[in-house]
Amino acid sequence: MNTVIYYLYEIGGPVLMVIGTVGCTINLIVFSQKSLRKNPCSIYFIAFDIANFFYIYSSLLALILSAGYNVNPSVYNLIICRLRLYASLLFDCLSAFYLILASIDRVFITTRNVRYAYKVVIIGTIFWFVFHSHALIFSDIIQIHYNYFLCYYQLGDYLSFIGYYSIIKEIITLLLLTICGLWSMANIRQTCCGVVVANPKSNSPKDRQFSFMLFINVIIHGLFSLVFVIFLIYQQITQNQVKSIEQQQIEVIIRNLCLFNASIPVCISCYTNLLVSKKFRNEAKKIRLCK
Repeated sequence: MNTVIYYLYEIGGPVLMVIGTVGCTINLIVFSQKSLRKNPCSIYFIAFDIANFFYIYSSLLALILSAGYNVNPSVYNLIICRLRLYASLLFDCLSAFYLILASIDRVFITTRNVRYAYKVVIIGTIFWFVFHSHALIFSDIIQIHYNYFLCYYQLGDYLSFIGYYSIIKEIITLLLLTICGLWSMANIRQTCCGVVVANPKSNSPKDRQFSFMLFINVIIHGLFSLVFVIFLIYQQITQNQVKSIEQQQIEVIIRNLCLFNASIPVCISCYTNLLVSKKFRNEAKKIRLCK
């Protein structure tokens, strides 16, 4: 099992990073085009991809180095340890937060004013930056056994808080994304069938394509996050049990596997957008041809 994780991160990790870096870059360039930037949903997608980019080069990179190359400065330096865990919590949350904002925008499309989208993104970002600052204080380097250390959250009440917080966050995110995604697709289906929906602003082809892109992103995020939610629930249920060194190591391996799995949606958003949206493909072609 250790060997599988080692090769997964040593070989698959860098490949995933390259795919994610290229994908996030293309997304940022396309959604920043004047023809798309006027739509508030595009602002949420830009914020989403910026968060994903930082997640790749903080959380995913740290995992690749530690699990795939046995390079883990966070177990030797407390400041690096705390920054790593803080960044992991923050950018994972921000990525989901921006996706939720985009989902709500697709359902209601309450305003065409992109300034409103900027304000929501800025205020929300500041809030989550401050909210997760506890990780900068209550993270520590823990000795699992002789000559084996782990950068993790402080044991006891704080670890319980992180466990419950992570489970609640993931479940609420999945519920909100599922509800908004289904609602948005129902609106599109009504529009395609000639039914007048409550908000006529959502009838434009561009809005429908934004909705399709978002819906696919929501499905992928939900599927890949579900495994991690199950593992978090198991961890929380068994946290007070006395575990052998072997069991603890197995749980670390499973956790790393779940984290790799959860990183996949962050890296493939661009490619699903290319598959489902003609407008996105056309804008990407223009960029490739330097038009």
